[in-house]
Amino acid sequence: MSAPSKVKIVEVGPRDGLQNESQIVTATDKVELIKQLTTAGLQYIEVGSFVHPKKIPQMANCDEMFDLLGKIKYSGVTYAALTPNMKGYQRALAAGADEVAIFSAASESFSQKNTNCSIAETFDRFTPLVEAAKNDGIKVRGYISCVVACPYEGEISTDKVVDVADRLFQMGCYEISLGDTIGKATAAPFCEMISRVSQRVAIKHLAVHCHDTYGQALTNIYAALQLGIATVDSSVAGLGGCPFAPGASGNVATEDVVYLLNGLDIDTGIDLAALIQAGNYISDILGKANGSKVALAAPQPSAPGN
Repeated sequence: MSAPSKVKIVEVGPRDGLQNESQIVTATDKVELIKQLTTAGLQYIEVGSFVHPKKIPQMANCDEMFDLLGKIKYSGVTYAALTPNMKGYQRALAAGADEVAIFSAASESFSQKNTNCSIAETFDRFTPLVEAAKNDGIKVRGYISCVVACPYEGEISTDKVVDVADRLFQMGCYEISLGDTIGKATAAPFCEMISRVSQRVAIKHLAVHCHDTYGQALTNIYAALQLGIATVDSSVAGLGGCPFAPGASGNVATEDVVYLLNGLDIDTGIDLAALIQAGNYISDILGKANGSKVALAAPQPSAPGN
């Protein structure tokens, strides 16, 4: 299978990126970031997470963000939210989220430490949520953490990933995002995992979520594209570190992914220069350097040959 001609970018910076930053960003500043991302051409943005504010204080203003977004909503743009349980889903629904996402893992240890329940128990939580979403006409996206390696268990069996992906898809998730949570995967095992999962869940229903902790994210994304993966999660300015490796980079930067895709003549519909401006905006608010190599290299770069 060859690489797709068009790729959907799922922008996770406002949620997965900012929840891992120590600084709490105001709802107004987050919404300004989302406006800039939308202007740059992002059509799917994960706005935040409806979790208990004591658990993730950075997401405490999620309701306020959706309220502000409702007043400026752009046509054709999906504003999604992570909902860990039924209460979170009900808050997302009331706030006006277009889609919701649920979060599982291929590692029992990671599941216990991250959600205080087993993998089986997470599915017990998700069943009523997904059923309610079906009745409400809300699409549900599924995440799987630790698809190659876990900070507690080490190497993860691909059989576990296949099983969790299949269960999420069968219960109603239209898309499954395969997360290399600690960024330890290299291309060969990453592609082997994707190939195995695709035997149960078709490639068109799969996405990749690569962290760059070991500098392998773009290589893994490129390899996944060759398998036909057409949805890639990324975070503007590389927001979010790796909580299991203090000081290490985390999410792959959206700017760097778009630069790669531009060089491959793969359409994203994203204005790279405007995207860099959005990344610089939020980096200035956080008082840190933009984590995108492309943004640091040149103010308005273009891929070779373009």
